[in-house]
Amino acid sequence: MKIRFAFPSRLQKRIISFLSLLLVICAFLWPFLKFTVKYSITIATYGSTAGYNDVELLHRYNIDCNAIYDMEPAELGKSLVIRKQVVVEEQDKSLVNLTSNCPRYLRSRGYGAVQVSEEEQAFPLAYSLVVHKSASMVEKILRAVYTPNNIYCIHYDLKSSELFRESMEGLARCLPNVFIASKLEAVTYASISRLNADLNCLSDLIGSKVKWRYVINLCGQDFPLRSNIELVADLKKLRGGNMMETSRPSEFKKQRFSFHHELQKASFEYHQLPVKTNKAKGPPPHGIQMFIGSAYFVLSREFVTYMNTSALARDFLVWSNDTYSPDEHFWATLTRVPGVPGEVSRAQADITDLMSKTRLVKWNYLEGPLYPSCTGKHVRSVCIYGAGELRWLLNYGSWFANKVDDKVDPVLIQCLEDILQEKQRLLVKAMKSQQKIPSSVLAVDVILQ
Repeated sequence: MKIRFAFPSRLQKRIISFLSLLLVICAFLWPFLKFTVKYSITIATYGSTAGYNDVELLHRYNIDCNAIYDMEPAELGKSLVIRKQVVVEEQDKSLVNLTSNCPRYLRSRGYGAVQVSEEEQAFPLAYSLVVHKSASMVEKILRAVYTPNNIYCIHYDLKSSELFRESMEGLARCLPNVFIASKLEAVTYASISRLNADLNCLSDLIGSKVKWRYVINLCGQDFPLRSNIELVADLKKLRGGNMMETSRPSEFKKQRFSFHHELQKASFEYHQLPVKTNKAKGPPPHGIQMFIGSAYFVLSREFVTYMNTSALARDFLVWSNDTYSPDEHFWATLTRVPGVPGEVSRAQADITDLMSKTRLVKWNYLEGPLYPSCTGKHVRSVCIYGAGELRWLLNYGSWFANKVDDKVDPVLIQCLEDILQEKQRLLVKAMKSQQKIPSSVLAVDVILQ
């Protein structure tokens, strides 16, 4: 009797090969699967969504923000692992899809649960958001500063992707106090277009029905360090003054506005840059004395009204058209003009970035002498903050941080969101019940318990 051997068919060979490959892949991924179980991403929302099955929820990391604030090594180590392994990056298309159904979007993000006090309602704020990418990050910023009595202008770059533009339009469609600037710019780094983007929003905001008291400008990598109720209390103390950097320029910085600049092609991410020529500029109009600062400002309504109607401001803007980074001298100079609302006297000492509360920026060459080391990463000498700086950020005294990025450290942003949201809730509750607010209420370790 002959013994026949059953050789596998071609199909069977393919099945065996596929199963073998699958086993190899599973063996390779097993450590990562164990990690994902241990450091799982939990899903939660801002506000109640009970009873709704169509709500797309926010990604939440299983992290103890109280321990992060207390600088506990184990939790900080956990945040580092999360940062390196399971950063969840939401695509612009996700926000486009979600805002296609506004009721669902508003439920999922908890906008209806935002509480404000009578003091906040009587002191509305305005925001100018000049952004160009990362819709998920812009949405986080907007949600962190959002109250229903404030008003928000979004200026997106005309060069932004179609999906990003659609996502910003979706935010404006779903939120009644959010709108897109009526005039949009193709923004070029360090050129007049960056200043014009803010000016376009300011022009729209001053014409809005909301009688806001102060306006704040933000970019796509800023984040608040104070709840709205705390910010209103601080702004009232300005008594109509403005908050910004304004210093006397060095000889090096004077070259930015002493010579004509022309846009030229650049070989890196900005594509174009203003480049200094040998053509000297004439002096600024109206005998204006030049000061320098940054692009960040907190301006009173009266100052913006003056700027929109002043021939001096218009002439100065035209003169600044061919300078380098005019947004870094325009505001700093105008606030020193005698007689402007909230004037800073020309004789007054410099107000540096260490003194202005508008933005907390950490430069790598000042780390050590002035700042603790960056726990995130550096981009062009500026720190993109990490979770290890949570305590320092909240206690420094500034109103906003720059820079933050959910792709660099999502844990920091989640903890800032949680802390500010809970601060707002506790402070509004205390004020509505006319209770004296104990200092312990503002302590972060108490808030997160």
